[in-house]
Amino acid sequence: MFKTISDPADCEVRSVIRFLNAKKVNPAAIHRQLVEIYGENVMTDGMIRKWVRQFNDGRTIVHDEARSGRPSVVNNGLVTKVNEKIHEDRRFTIRMLFDEFPQISKTVLHEIVTNHLNYRKLCSRWVPKTPLRMSTKRSDLAVR
Repeated sequence: MFKTISDPADCEVRSVIRFLNAKKVNPAAIHRQLVEIYGENVMTDGMIRKWVRQFNDGRTIVHDEARSGRPSVVNNGLVTKVNEKIHEDRRFTIRMLFDEFPQISKTVLHEIVTNHLNYRKLCSRWVPKTPLRMSTKRSDLAVR
């Protein structure tokens, strides 16, 4: 029995398809071999047939082609500006940030605050995420 490879890269699987196709292995046999090594969820038989057709038509690149789409609005300059606004007033809301940066959506602003700057909401104040330390000492629990 062969060793199973879990979570292969897409280009790795396509390289195997290209190699086996060059050896004149039919798509159904390629699918069986891929399932044997990579598991049931590797690629459907139809997708393998599609890649075999593309390789037969002259495609040599196994990597994804560049896709057109909306470029990301988040950049280091924007993250820095948002961080400066946060340091001006820790009791900010995403709505207040939206008023300062109307060209950026609230969803993107929330993503910047939580994912890029690692802040979380704590008692109406945004604070950096830190691991909480649990203490059972009575002196540590006293209000100062």
